[in-house]
Amino acid sequence: MSGRPLPCSAQEIGSLFLFEKLSAEQLGRLCGEGRVEGFEPGPVYAEGDPATCFYVMLEGTVVLSRRVGGDDVEVTRTSQRGVYAGAMQAYIGDRVRQVYNNSMRVTEPTRFFVLPADTFASIMREWFPMAVHLLEGLFFGSKSTQAAIGQRERLLALGSLSAGLTHELNNPAAAAVRATASLRERVAKMRHKLAVIAGSPFSPDQLAGLIDIQERTAERVAKAPALTPLEAADREDALTDWLEDHGIQQGWQLAPTFVQAGLDVDWLEQVAAAVDAEILPGAVGWLNYTVETELLMDEIADSTTRVSHLVNAAKQYSQLDRAPYQVADVHELLDSTLLMLSGKIGSRIGVVKDYDRALPRIPCYPAELNQVWTNLIDNAVSAIGEAGGEGTLRVRTARQDEHLLVEFGDTGPGVPDRIRDRIFDPFFTTKPVGHGTGLGLDISWRIVVNKHHGTLRVESVPGDTRFQVLLPLTAAEGDVPAPDPSADGVPPTSQEPV
Repeated sequence: MSGRPLPCSAQEIGSLFLFEKLSAEQLGRLCGEGRVEGFEPGPVYAEGDPATCFYVMLEGTVVLSRRVGGDDVEVTRTSQRGVYAGAMQAYIGDRVRQVYNNSMRVTEPTRFFVLPADTFASIMREWFPMAVHLLEGLFFGSKSTQAAIGQRERLLALGSLSAGLTHELNNPAAAAVRATASLRERVAKMRHKLAVIAGSPFSPDQLAGLIDIQERTAERVAKAPALTPLEAADREDALTDWLEDHGIQQGWQLAPTFVQAGLDVDWLEQVAAAVDAEILPGAVGWLNYTVETELLMDEIADSTTRVSHLVNAAKQYSQLDRAPYQVADVHELLDSTLLMLSGKIGSRIGVVKDYDRALPRIPCYPAELNQVWTNLIDNAVSAIGEAGGEGTLRVRTARQDEHLLVEFGDTGPGVPDRIRDRIFDPFFTTKPVGHGTGLGLDISWRIVVNKHHGTLRVESVPGDTRFQVLLPLTAAEGDVPAPDPSADGVPPTSQEPV
């Protein structure tokens, strides 16, 4: 937006701190190639528009804002003479996209010295060549450093996740191997017991009855009830007494297995009634191998199912076979991330989930949201570690107007007020050297705000810190998510010049 043209005074321009060291000739050139414009209250330029001018305020009040989601958030308001904004990187040229990175408006009649971007660029290169080289090096060097450290951050996170996943996979895999070895041993003993039974004077009716009992025992194992430790101990004592009373040796070793399988004294009475007393010990031993075999197969099934769940969680977390932008269930993303990070969370931190399952699926970049969840959970775990290592991680979802809220709460020491405005700045970290790059929250901000048009904020007091992610329920204009597979920005900082 253009203002009304006003006279340009080299003396007034030279009184600004930005130009106070310039010569009379240089000030004259500024007035000759630039201009003074007056603006009534209202907008001057909008974020994202081509950056055509460099503005220096002569008098008035200016307000800068950044677009966060669908809202304009005020980041600076000042009446200080000489503050500047606009095409501040014009000297870099076409190597970066030259657009306004904020919106500017004035709240009272305001005068600006306005310099066209091309003129500003040529003057900078001509008058301050060394400064331009330094600024270019700082700009591109900072971007390269940020990209390299960001890649390093992702690799470190991947390494941590890989280590955690390997640890989690090792437990059920090792359990399955142990159970398989035990199963092979039990089957061998069952074959031996079968040979003994075959050589015994069992009648066909007795063998048929024993096999029928074996089948019903196997069914009973699959339906074994869950017992409290006290109930299990009482039942083991009762079974041990019954076995000893019926002349079965080492009944105290058999009783725990029978209790785990859901067998009780009434069941053993049915076995005793079905076979003769002289073959009862052999029948009980045969049933014991049957029970152990069934329990070992259940253990193998549980272990391999656990492995399958972990693999599915890794697949969900990485989103390797999914479209980058799609409609997804946030709860599935959260659960897969929590499972992938379970090794890092550990047993001393309790995880409490408070999900609103009525929330709809939302259009998003799932793999990148998983990166946000990873960063926020990692910070929460670190904060709890600072408080002694024991605490609670709360993950909550809810609806707030037209947004979906995902909240991560922890019982750590909190974020001090003095640094709360800086935690989303690139490279800012409170972790010791070697334990953080300061890019986790910056990356999360960019993903949530710039890519999803959402909001990332923090509320914190000692013992209760909450990072809140607000995501739109509907896709932004121009964004088209892939079909639902289950249904077949830079953060504002106080250092930015005005």
